[in-house]
Amino acid sequence: MGKLGPLKLKSITKQIIWGGTRLSKDYGLGEAGEQIAEAWQLTCREDGVNTVCGGEYGGKTLEEYISSNKEAVGTKWDGGRFPLLVKLIDAEKDLSIQVHPDDEYASAHTTDFGKTEMWYIVDAKPGAKIIYGLNGEYTMEELRKAIENGTLEKMMNYVPVHAGESYFIPSGLVHAIGEGILIAEIQQNSNITYRVYDYNRVGADGKLRPLHIDDALAVIESTDPSSVGSEPSDDASVIAKCKYFTVHKYDLKDSVCETEVGEQSFLHVMCIKGKAVLTAGGKEYELGMGDTYFIPANAGKIKIASDNAQIITASM
Repeated sequence: MGKLGPLKLKSITKQIIWGGTRLSKDYGLGEAGEQIAEAWQLTCREDGVNTVCGGEYGGKTLEEYISSNKEAVGTKWDGGRFPLLVKLIDAEKDLSIQVHPDDEYASAHTTDFGKTEMWYIVDAKPGAKIIYGLNGEYTMEELRKAIENGTLEKMMNYVPVHAGESYFIPSGLVHAIGEGILIAEIQQNSNITYRVYDYNRVGADGKLRPLHIDDALAVIESTDPSSVGSEPSDDASVIAKCKYFTVHKYDLKDSVCETEVGEQSFLHVMCIKGKAVLTAGGKEYELGMGDTYFIPANAGKIKIASDNAQIITASM
């Protein structure tokens, strides 16, 4: 069997009350002017699965493609749930203060994976901040009392952020994206979020959005944020690395990046700024801002060239 070629994927858009219009206006995702909170750029889940754009598998879902080409995911895959979820997130307003469980807790209480993730700050308005862990060590009782009293925000560690920065967010680290931030998120394929505070906002049904206090308190870890980080790497293009994923960022200015896609893992390629040309298997594929490609495992050497683009890649 010959090597499988790259697949261009159609995003799945999610409308949530805190989302803005940048993903539709600047990236051409969804409908013109649509308010989009999240664009799922790589997803193979019941609550969202990409469709292949064009080519031999055009019109088929990524799930249908994988069922016929299991080797395309890579030898590191155990054949169960697809491993990764990649998003673009436009936070026009503050997201809830939240936390995610690890695999052990998720397995015991849900049908999903745990959730370790990373954020790459694509853009941030002046003064934008994220919540990144707690500002001290607190007991479960202290945190519960703060939630009840509405003083939880005083316990949060606020970090000013700027375009080009990366943040690793392991399960158990309480966090939130602040208003005015556009991020690329690479995570385990999980959609479990335990909200601990949501600014008393109401959802589309007019009711307060639910909190998940008991679950959140069971998984929050009082970790010193300064000690949080992904695995070190000698490759300067690596911005996050852990047992779940490896993420590279390439700034291409009249330059080319080349890499080898081996048998262990597929490679997901996403263009977050500018435009580029992807070459694989002797064929060229256009990469516009917001475009996303699934490159099957064992595809061999690929090349991405541009006069001014920013590229994020993710693999197992």
